[in-house]
Order: sequence, then structure tokens, then C-alpha cells
Amino acid sequence: MPRKNSLLIVDDEVNVTRTLQMVFEQEGYRVFPAYSSAQAVELLQNGASVDGVITDLNMEQPDIGLEVARFAKGLPSKPVVVICTGFADVNNARQALLMHVDYLANKPVDLGELTGAVRRLIEHRAVLRRGRK
Repeated sequence: MPRKNSLLIVDDEVNVTRTLQMVFEQEGYRVFPAYSSAQAVELLQNGASVDGVITDLNMEQPDIGLEVARFAKGLPSKPVVVICTGFADVNNARQALLMHVDYLANKPVDLGELTGAVRRLIEHRAVLRRGRK
């Protein structure tokens, strides 16, 4: 049986996290939910191996999702990083681009667009990894 791709979904709004978790589980992903940036970083520090991270931008502090993205981008596994926000501005969007976030989605998120983008990004990352071996 092939290995399921896994995602860390981070949002301080429980309903948003649970909805995204259900959507991605229906798409065949293994999902780790986190309800704060600290919880997300702790999961990653404790060895949760994920193919992708979807994080809200503004949670317990403005732009704290950038810290989750920065931490994820520093992992040896190099997961795909997606930031979802209803409050992007030029400054935080620029910061996300400078750290090479893979996708920036505006809330309300089109779920079909988000699931398609995550699938394509993870598939592309897997092709790149196979090419390096």
C-alpha cells in the first residue's frame, strides 16, 4: 500500500482547522492539526514528518504564521509550505515570498483550488527529490 502524504494544518480557529482536516483527509492525506504556532512548531520539533504545512498567517500574534513557515522551511525534509490569510499586506506577502513560501492563499479559500495546489506542489517536490537521488 502506498504511503499517504501528510499535512500539518495550523489555524487558531478550530472550525477552520477541522474543516481543512476533513477536506484533506477525504483527499487521502494524513493530517496533523495544530491550533497555534507554538503547537505547530512543537509537533515539527518532536519529529512529525509532513509533506506539507498549511498555516494561517495571523493567529495568537500578527504574522506569526511566518514563524511556522520559517521553521518548516528549515527542516531537512523541506515540506511544501502554504500560508492562508484574510489579512495579507505588502509587507507580510513580501516576507513570505522572500522565504520562498510555496503558495499564498487568500481567505476565504477556494477548497478546490487549495487541494489542487497542495497536490501539485507535493507531487512536484517528490519528482524533484527522485531526480536528486
